[in-house]
Order: sequence, then C-alpha cells, then structure tokens
Amino acid sequence: MEFIIISGLSGAGKSRAAAALEDMGVYCVDNMPVELLPQLAEIFLNMQEKYQRVALVTDIRAWGGANELLFALDELRSQGIVFRILFLYADMPTLIKRYKETRRRHPLETDTVSLEAAIRRETHILEPIRMQAQDVINTSGLTIGQLKEKIGDIFNMEVTRHITVNVISFGFKYGVPIESDLVFDVRFLPNPYYEEDLRHKTGLDDPVFDYVFRSGKAAEFLEKLLDLLLFTLPMYEKEGKYSLTVAIGCTGGHHRSVSIARALAEQLKQRDIPVRIEHRNIDGDTKVR
Repeated sequence: MEFIIISGLSGAGKSRAAAALEDMGVYCVDNMPVELLPQLAEIFLNMQEKYQRVALVTDIRAWGGANELLFALDELRSQGIVFRILFLYADMPTLIKRYKETRRRHPLETDTVSLEAAIRRETHILEPIRMQAQDVINTSGLTIGQLKEKIGDIFNMEVTRHITVNVISFGFKYGVPIESDLVFDVRFLPNPYYEEDLRHKTGLDDPVFDYVFRSGKAAEFLEKLLDLLLFTLPMYEKEGKYSLTVAIGCTGGHHRSVSIARALAEQLKQRDIPVRIEHRNIDGDTKVR
C-alpha cells in the first residue's frame, strides 16, 4: 500500500491536489485531525485489498504546531508504515490574491494579525514539514490542469480526461440558465409554433424535429457548433475543467432549442463524449430527459 501525506500552506491547493489524486483512483481523506493519522493508516493497512493508494490531507487547522505532525509521522515510521509527503506552497502575492478572491480568512489571521503576517507565520511553522517532504510543488501560476499534470508525473499516474458536456435547451422568456458556459440563440430558425399541427408538440417529436431541420440552416448551424466544441473541448480538459454546459435557447424552449439540443447530444454521443441533456422549459418548467 502507498500512503501519501498532503500538507502545505493554507490556500496553496491541498484540496485541489487531493481531488486530482481522487481522479487518478487514490482514496483521499481531507482535513484529517493529525492525532488520528497513525490509527487511520493502520485501518487502511488492514484493508489493503480494497485500498491500494491512500492520501491523507492535513494542515495547520488540524494541529497546533509542526511538532504535532512530526510526532505523528514518527509514529507512522515506528509502525513500519512507508509514506511520502507532498508539500504545496505558493508565493506571497498568489496566496494573498487567492484569499482576497475567496473572501475567506486565513487560519492564523486575527483582528491583530494581518493576512501577510499570518502567511509568514505559517510558512515558518511548516518549514520542518517542508524539509521532510519528498515532493514539493509551487502552485503559483498553475492552472488546475497543470497541477494535475505535475501530480500525475510525480506519482506516475495517468491523468484521466473525462469532461462531460451538459446540453440544456431553454426558453429565453424564462431566462438564461445561470450554469451556462456557452449560450447559443437559435431563434433565427423556422418556428414550428406557427404550424397548427406542430404547436402542441416538442422537439422530441419527429415531426417538429424534421420541420426545424428541413431548411438546411439548422444542419449547417449544428455542424459549425459541433466543430467549435470539438476544437475547444481538449483545451478545456487541459485546463482541468470537468464539465462544460452548453445552453441552446429559443423563445419558449419547446421546439427549436429542443431539436438542436437533441441533435447535438446525439452527435457528441457518437464521438464517445459523455453527455447529459436537459430540456429545462419543455413543459414550462424544469424537466430532465
């Protein structure tokens, strides 16, 4: 069994590192009390058939000083448990920027201790841990994807790519889905609403679908949209994005948007790209298909 201890500065990306390892098949325990580290390691040792690689994430929130973690690591060694330490840090401007963006408070920051002073104090406290670490990563300037690549290289694990495309059809009269990454307006296409025998059907019905694609413009639009996605998806994956939400809108979300979303999802499935499709306003409210 391989044990990985993840530690480092607050805001340096320990949880991101744990998420990357989870994507590579490692079982991770985040923000674990340091006192439980030896006991938890022993439990996992007795379950080696189920857990081959385990990462335990601990930081200054879970212990009062570096000595507590050093003592726990010594106890692991006395038990004959082999482990390696992954230590993450970032430079001062990067850490300050991250805390300002998230509006979270540093664990050592108080009314009388500034953010910069808290970071400097934590850096000093964690220096003994950093000195013992087999692997040290400076996350300053790294994207999530680049961090995953570094971790994959360190632990000789394959970085899996499994971005999922969420395709949503919707009606503009109900508002644009807030989770959208890309929004496309298909109100330029022929509207089946004005055909009496199609008005009360939806894009899931073949007569409506065929009507929308009859002019050739829908097929041409779909081809260009598919080209765009096939071009950008690998780059989104490289940046560490797990899902991409593509919203297709028409007036009411019953006919044109449903037809285009339906066709787009089928084209992506044919290329073995994971797809989830939702027709948000097909019945005037949220409905998943």
